[in-house]
Amino acid sequence: MTALAATSERAIILAPLGRDSQIALMMLNEAGYAGVISRDMPALCRELEFGAGLLLISSEALLGSDLEPLFTLIEQQPAWSDLPIVLLTYHGGPEHNPASRFGPQLGNVTFLERPFHPVTLISLVTTALRGRRRQYEARDRLIDLSQSELRLQTTLETLEQQVEERTAQLRHNEEALRQSQKMEAVGQLTGGIAHDFNNMLTGIIGSLELLRRRLARGRTDDLDSLIDLGVTSANRAAGLTHRLLAFSRRQSLDSKPVQMNALVTSMGELLQRSINESIQLDMQLSDQLWVAEADPNQLESALLNLVLNARDAMPDGGQLVVNTFNQHLDTGFAESHGNLEPGDYVVLSVTDTGCGMPQSTISRAFDPFFTTKPIGQGTGLGLSMIYGFSKQSRGHVTIQSEVDNGTTVNLYLPRYMGNLAQDPLADIQQAPFAQDGETVLIVEDDPAVRVLVSAVLSELGYAFVEAGDADSAVPILDSGQRIDLLISDVGLPGMNGRQLAEIGRQYRPDLKVLFITGYAEHAAVRGGFLDPGMQMITKPFTFDLLTAKVREMIRI
Repeated sequence: MTALAATSERAIILAPLGRDSQIALMMLNEAGYAGVISRDMPALCRELEFGAGLLLISSEALLGSDLEPLFTLIEQQPAWSDLPIVLLTYHGGPEHNPASRFGPQLGNVTFLERPFHPVTLISLVTTALRGRRRQYEARDRLIDLSQSELRLQTTLETLEQQVEERTAQLRHNEEALRQSQKMEAVGQLTGGIAHDFNNMLTGIIGSLELLRRRLARGRTDDLDSLIDLGVTSANRAAGLTHRLLAFSRRQSLDSKPVQMNALVTSMGELLQRSINESIQLDMQLSDQLWVAEADPNQLESALLNLVLNARDAMPDGGQLVVNTFNQHLDTGFAESHGNLEPGDYVVLSVTDTGCGMPQSTISRAFDPFFTTKPIGQGTGLGLSMIYGFSKQSRGHVTIQSEVDNGTTVNLYLPRYMGNLAQDPLADIQQAPFAQDGETVLIVEDDPAVRVLVSAVLSELGYAFVEAGDADSAVPILDSGQRIDLLISDVGLPGMNGRQLAEIGRQYRPDLKVLFITGYAEHAAVRGGFLDPGMQMITKPFTFDLLTAKVREMIRI
């Protein structure tokens, strides 16, 4: 018998009075069972920590002893263990055996009255050890099961590692493919931008060069046509950058409640003039249309682009339907379309009966500079602008088309859930010129823009103070200098224009701020960027718009 087996199946005996311990040990040894005698309760607890098959305790050993260590060891047994205890008592009721009250705390207890016959003792011990062996067998099965689970866990971890490695490889391949496609798209994008901007720059630079030559010769006749040519080319370049920002979802949107039916109706005459006489325009506007939330100017531009695309798809005439309706998009639809949230949407739909598109064209329809029109007859930015506008507006756009059976484009815009308020009537009678020494602080890092803004304001009689960055502007705001309005670029080096405005309002709580921006990612949605007393215009802007905004804000 091994040492482990000897301790796990031995009997620990505690019977301090008389020769009970020696007699019990002798009987156990004659029957082939191992045992050890403890002189007191602490010694029994120490032996128990090394293992035992059962305890053999006399009732008087429990009286007057600190039993807490024994109770603690019994309570802390593993789940598989239930240590057998044989308690030696005297013949009679509880009054003769006060230790019997400890039975519930001792757990698996069998009572043996003294004097007892050796056969009875050995029978009880044999039964107790048989039960103890079953407990050890259960323990061994648990160990085997635990080891099996460990092996299974190791196998699963190995499989998971293999799956992760395979997934990583697939992701790498997918990223490589995406990067390849991205570079192809970038090449297409940059090629389209270079082609269009070179044409526009030729118009701008050429008209300025001709102006310089004619002025050098003293010719001042027919300069207006050259100026118009340069301005037209510059405006086309500005339109191109706006479309690019729209596609990239970085344009500055002025989202507000929009009555879409009213907007479509107001554009009816323009849309009719934009199509051929052979095309029948049909407006089917829902009577109970919800209020949409969008930038009305961008929505007008999107509708006009859709109508022009539909016109070009019907060179021999046909029917063009502009439709509005309400649509609730469920979770399933929203989850299949990226960042779209489920909920209520207002839909602007444009349907034509034209040539339609194959699936290969539909899949690329929103790519910038992708067009099926001949060279020089389309920029390829119309649908990409609509796509970017819809996404930036928290909406969506879909195309349904079939060759020779026409096309339907649906533009989804979120329903406006706030309260509608009346827009204040604009005061169009305000004088454009400065009054009472009104002063503007201009903060712009581009010297050319700063000079032009200063010159325009100076012509209107405004005093002005200039700063090239926010750090230079802060001391001016902290001084006693009169400032009626702060005009600041958003994208300043270092501290940006919005941060400058916050600091300025610490010094001057009523400071009015007009932001000018060509591109500002965090200013893309004005509603979350502008506080009361702040407005924004985007570059390039006309000086009429600038002066109107300055006049409006100073006089509010």
